[in-house]
Amino acid sequence: MVQKYQSPVRIYKYPFELVMAAYEKRFPTCPQIPVFLGSEVLRESRSADGAVHVVERSCRLRVEAPRLLRKIAGVEHVVFVQRNVLNWKERTLLIEAHNETFANRVVVNENCSYTVHPENEEWTCFEQSASLDIRSFFGFESALEKIAMKQYTANVKRGKEVIEHYLNELISQGTSHIPRWTPAPVREEDARSQAGLRDPGSLEVDGPIGAPGPAPEVVVTDGDKLDADYIERCLGHLTPMQESCLIQLRHWLQETHKGKIPKDEHILRFLRARDFHLDKAREMLRLSLSWRKQHQVDFLLQTWRPPALLEEFYAGGWHYQDVDGRPLYILRLGHMDTKGLMKAVGEEALLKHVLSVNEEGQKRCEGNTKQFGRPISSWTCLVDLEGLNMRHLWRPGVKALLRMIEVVEDNYPETLGRLLIVRAPRVFPVLWTLISPFINENTRQKFLIYSGSNYQGPGGLVDYLDKEVIPDFLGGECVCNVPEGGLVPKSLYLTEEEQEHTDQLRQWRETYQSASVLRGAPHEVAVEILEGESVITWDFDILRGDVVFSLYHSKQVPKPGPQEPGARAGGQLTDKGWVLGVDYSRVEAPLVCREGESIQGSHVTRWPGTYLLQWQMHSPPGNVACSIPGVEDVLTALHSPGPKCKLLYYYEVLASEDFRGSMSSLESCTSGFSQLSATTSSSSGQSHSSPLVSR
Repeated sequence: MVQKYQSPVRIYKYPFELVMAAYEKRFPTCPQIPVFLGSEVLRESRSADGAVHVVERSCRLRVEAPRLLRKIAGVEHVVFVQRNVLNWKERTLLIEAHNETFANRVVVNENCSYTVHPENEEWTCFEQSASLDIRSFFGFESALEKIAMKQYTANVKRGKEVIEHYLNELISQGTSHIPRWTPAPVREEDARSQAGLRDPGSLEVDGPIGAPGPAPEVVVTDGDKLDADYIERCLGHLTPMQESCLIQLRHWLQETHKGKIPKDEHILRFLRARDFHLDKAREMLRLSLSWRKQHQVDFLLQTWRPPALLEEFYAGGWHYQDVDGRPLYILRLGHMDTKGLMKAVGEEALLKHVLSVNEEGQKRCEGNTKQFGRPISSWTCLVDLEGLNMRHLWRPGVKALLRMIEVVEDNYPETLGRLLIVRAPRVFPVLWTLISPFINENTRQKFLIYSGSNYQGPGGLVDYLDKEVIPDFLGGECVCNVPEGGLVPKSLYLTEEEQEHTDQLRQWRETYQSASVLRGAPHEVAVEILEGESVITWDFDILRGDVVFSLYHSKQVPKPGPQEPGARAGGQLTDKGWVLGVDYSRVEAPLVCREGESIQGSHVTRWPGTYLLQWQMHSPPGNVACSIPGVEDVLTALHSPGPKCKLLYYYEVLASEDFRGSMSSLESCTSGFSQLSATTSSSSGQSHSSPLVSR
């Protein structure tokens, strides 16, 4: 994969001619940069009037790498070819360079330019970009990329110091002004030869040519003001107060932070996330930089290689950009088996993959900023929920999702420009109720949610995506290469030993309660509901045997007994004389659950009262129990040997106030979600969808 780097514009507060004199003092050798071993002029030419001077040099750089890597590569230095085109008339120096050593394995290209500042002709601007493509390097591709980034960053910083060193040297020697170029008389034959010279218009680096990497310098015109052109191209509109906050926060980092200083775009995101409250933004950024260092996030894109299983079953990927130039990420969440992925690769691998997506998103924003010539600091995410069902409410999966939301909110603020959710099913409000409290209010305002086919036509995707990039699976003409996901085969799951090693199994077991079901002695949980339109959700795994799951409602309260927090489980919970349809009623049809299955479901309550979740042993056809067993059945089961079923279960009640509040927040989104809201409200007293069986 080609790595591209673009450093900020640098300003030298000296005329172009003086900066050029300082630049030339770096050749043929430069003691101030130890890795630069020397250079040799290969070709040189001048225009007849002396305005254009072209120099091609061969430059040798010492390899700053571990001895083992140098020994394997068989070299102690590398050779770069540098081509400089100095135009005194236009007051520009354009430079391009590429590597000759290992050119068939590694391709390095660097470009830079020295130009006159657009607003002050007595100042000089410096711009730089580079690309690195490691095709193969004896199996050390990742190590080489890290070394290249580190060396490149050091060389760029040192290059700035060297130019300033030679500027000070010139001034101390009495050279503080160099006259500008003026044309000399040109003979006719020289004019003809001059026509053969061309101005290549390619750019290159300040300082000796080394391995590319991000440059930490920023553009400053004076102590408390940023360069206006730099702001317009890279940051966007800033008020004087906002600009001041950015400079103060950057200065604080330069004084206190050990390591690479984040780019202005990154710092600005934290300021925006805290409404430019300097102290709050500083603390948020400090914690994030500590987290990045602890988890080596700066090197994640170079070191993280997703397992093949993730590449096949993780239904997400980048897909062109939206109408505003933001990079577009597509996530087919409804087609993704989050439970299967967690059981196959683990929560930590999923989190690392999500972080790599965010890191790649920031890189793509930088690339689009350069491509479109305007600031692009966030990306758009298109989430397709077709296929979303109760399986996605598997509690360890929901907890993992909440953890990922928290990590992203804390460390990648203001990176989401817009979230387009399409084909939201009726179960979505339950998931939204669970996760929305953990999403920042500013982020929630960027959500646009569509149910059914509301995303088609005016007001839908065409308002945010060009027709040419709307994916084919959403009715567009563009072929989308995002993986389709699908169920992860159980044969690919981690073994219990592997899950125990990562402590994953213990965390999952802490979420659930265990229960045994005997013939004639069901396991029951009573849940008190104080007001209608609350939501009861459940999630259980059948470990052994087959059971029948039912949900009942009663206005009466079962007899008191040993209590679980918020519920009573096990034994006979109701009077023997209770009659189905009179004293209690069934609100969910019986569901036969087979051994090894995982069930998730929910129910929007219609009335207050007691709701009873019941698991009883499955009887052969014709003998399926349809009501609560009597005391004699329970006593018989307890005193008679026989088979028993085992299960792990979890339930949760979403209070009516929380559920209605989440529905209101959905309706307030700029979306076509109102139809889904109305449908959900009118279906109170029924499940959002049939409980899902995971085989």
